[in-house]
Amino acid sequence: MMNIKTNFASAFAALFMSALAAVAGPYEEYEGTTLVVNFPSHPHYNAVMKVLPEFTKETGIRVEVDQLQYLKMREKQTLELTKNKGDYDLLAYVVFSKADYVYADQLENLARYFMNPKLSDPNYDAADLVEGYVGNIGVAGGDKGYLPGVTGSLYGLPFGSETSILGYRQDIFDKHGLDVPTNYEELLDVACKIPELEPGMGGLASRAASGHHASHAFLLHLAPLGGRIFDGNWNPIVNSAEGVAAAEALKTIVDCGTEGAATFGFAEAGASFLQGTSAMFLDSTVFAGQVNDPEKSKVVGKVAWAPHPFGKRASSQTGGFGIGIPKNAENKEAAFLLMQWLTSKKADKMIALAGGNPSRYSTHADVEVNAKFPHMETFGEALKNADPDWRPIIPVWGKINADLGTTLSKVLTEGADIQSSLDGVAERTKSIMEDAGYYTWQ
Repeated sequence: MMNIKTNFASAFAALFMSALAAVAGPYEEYEGTTLVVNFPSHPHYNAVMKVLPEFTKETGIRVEVDQLQYLKMREKQTLELTKNKGDYDLLAYVVFSKADYVYADQLENLARYFMNPKLSDPNYDAADLVEGYVGNIGVAGGDKGYLPGVTGSLYGLPFGSETSILGYRQDIFDKHGLDVPTNYEELLDVACKIPELEPGMGGLASRAASGHHASHAFLLHLAPLGGRIFDGNWNPIVNSAEGVAAAEALKTIVDCGTEGAATFGFAEAGASFLQGTSAMFLDSTVFAGQVNDPEKSKVVGKVAWAPHPFGKRASSQTGGFGIGIPKNAENKEAAFLLMQWLTSKKADKMIALAGGNPSRYSTHADVEVNAKFPHMETFGEALKNADPDWRPIIPVWGKINADLGTTLSKVLTEGADIQSSLDGVAERTKSIMEDAGYYTWQ
């Protein structure tokens, strides 16, 4: 009888020690902790939900997710971050939220976590993260206040990286012997050839609707064509020769587009491409997930991808989300372990295979990932040109953006003169910047 008890005790002890071993090392201290995170309802985060159980299995740390529609997520976070003790241990945010949260001292500076040898994984390989996104979504306090630089600090990590990419109908291009455009001259030329070669089909589906969409489309072209909204002293230069060229490019694209192109938002432009009424699409990589979905697309198996065409420089947009730790979080160290795990090479690949948007160069180049999603390598190459400063990340940008988008709509729909229209935007922007104190030190 003694032997039976002894053997049972030994077996139980072995099983218990085996369970502990599964969460040994940096996770052992936090086993049994429950983290509450706030994620958006978004294709990338839907993929993340499939992978999260593996984190709990490896670490013993449970994760509860409050997944909300993007605008509702921002509203909830605004309330949560002002509490003495918040409900969230980790949250996702877009770049403009980064600026607001850091300025309000609501996000943890990550330096002390990466400095802690008990928490920081020496094999994390931060250099493998998409550089433009680390700068855009994670760093504040450097150049212009919102970019990397000598005085910059890290407040978040990219998690769901997107950039602008050119989708095109391979079958249409093959049929007419068209070359895939690599620069803006070629892009505009083929955009206007398509309607001649394929009557009823537009060249390039683009955002153009008044307000945010027109402004977004303009900015997609402004940076590659060598322009910026401001110079180094915050003087508006949107009306420069490069700004005029960007507006002219957008007008050409809309004029050579399918019926109703001037009213397209992101959804309408995407639908035109998916339904086969436009031959090209230039916008976020997040769109790729719909192209081969037979429930949404009539162009399944007919689409190929290429990097954003080159202008005066190679430059594509930065979008998507980052993740950070609130200053008022209850379980900050465990939250850092989750953040580090989610953005690790292993998890980044798992999330990519589940349909998410990876944030590492190595994942985009991975053989297994590309076998399932052949466009990933091209997306990885495009992300090397992701421009962290393709639009200003400043508090008054909302006002400027609205004015720019409304003005551009008049250019696209009413034939307003481009130079004088952008001159007006520059003049009004100057006044906004002056009122906000940007010229105090001049």
